[in-house]
Amino acid sequence: MTDLWFWLSFGVLLALLLIYDLGVLHRRPHEVHFREALWQSAFWILLALMFNAAVYAWRGPRSGLEFLTAYLIEKSLSVDNIFVFIMIFQFFRVPRAYQHRVLFWGVLGALVMRAFFILTGIRLLEWFHWMTYVFGAFLIFTAIKLVRDQGKEIDPMANPIIRWLRQVLPFRTEYEGPRFVLRHEGSYFFTPLFLTLLVVEFTDLVFAIDSIPAVLAVSRDVFIVYTSNAFAILGLRALYFVVAGFMLLFAYLSYGLAAILLFVGLKMLIADIYHVPVTWSLAFIAATLAVSLLASLWKVPESALAVEVADPEGREATTSKNL
Repeated sequence: MTDLWFWLSFGVLLALLLIYDLGVLHRRPHEVHFREALWQSAFWILLALMFNAAVYAWRGPRSGLEFLTAYLIEKSLSVDNIFVFIMIFQFFRVPRAYQHRVLFWGVLGALVMRAFFILTGIRLLEWFHWMTYVFGAFLIFTAIKLVRDQGKEIDPMANPIIRWLRQVLPFRTEYEGPRFVLRHEGSYFFTPLFLTLLVVEFTDLVFAIDSIPAVLAVSRDVFIVYTSNAFAILGLRALYFVVAGFMLLFAYLSYGLAAILLFVGLKMLIADIYHVPVTWSLAFIAATLAVSLLASLWKVPESALAVEVADPEGREATTSKNL
């Protein structure tokens, strides 16, 4: 009964937040400036911490610590996602006024996909214990790949599924406001904004394969894993515009994320020998994030940082010439 009450409360809260976000805050497409994004990001983080306090009070200290640890993992990994999203928006030359719309619908798709991956991952771990070692080894491989691919450029059109969709679906090369689909001379066409949304969704699918095993190393509780994922994803849109305006601050974040994934992967591999307490995991993740951010801040000259905040993405275009 307690779990059902929690699920219903979370479902209602999630629906109200999404309606408020799209129907009130962003009813009219507009460019999200750095200060607005900073306040919105702080709001989403505060909301997640308030929910965390409710979980701690009603489900106990263990569930509360598991939620906080899982949320930190997802939140930190989502910053790495944002770097890719910035490249995608630059590649398709998406006007800043329409970027929030793409991210909003991307979040809805991510919430559905994450639910599927979480349920599948938990069932696999319940049915096949050896999958713990597979997930652990995969996270270590991901950590190594993250360091190895540091600074590597990403081509969104390299995805074979995206290339195939572009061939079979009718696309226009010009943006038509915030619309994904438009009618022209009696026929329906997809806009570059829709293609951008597809690339964002496929990108999140890839990141989910990395992040879900990391969170499952912290908790096997479906409610804890999904809600921590959901709150991290809900704050992704606001965080995107913060990071886009402050990119140089995260120069060493990828190394910190690699260290976290390596730690979580090793934790899964030694789970049958030694159980790492949740408090240790939380302390390590928080300390690693703090060190990587401080190192990044120490590296960046003040003059370069001022330029980055002033013009994070350069001049915008209203036509995507990469189609």
